[in-house]
Amino acid sequence: MKWMTSMLADGVNGSVSSKRTVTLLAFLLCAAGFLGDLIWNLQVRQFVYEGMMYIAIAGLGFTASEKFSKGSKDDTQ
Repeated sequence: MKWMTSMLADGVNGSVSSKRTVTLLAFLLCAAGFLGDLIWNLQVRQFVYEGMMYIAIAGLGFTASEKFSKGSKDDTQ
């Protein structure tokens, strides 16, 4: 469980980031929809799947951009 909280923690103060949590949940829902369609032949509506996919992509982009953004003024002093 400790590795999960460290994976979801932000780099600033170590608390769990809501952006990372929502991104992980959107990815898991996309994976579940993909596996459901592939294995059990369940139909997922295209707009629902694409919506979750866009949330996952945007969350990954925002999380990756945190590494390249400047820190707060407290970090530079």
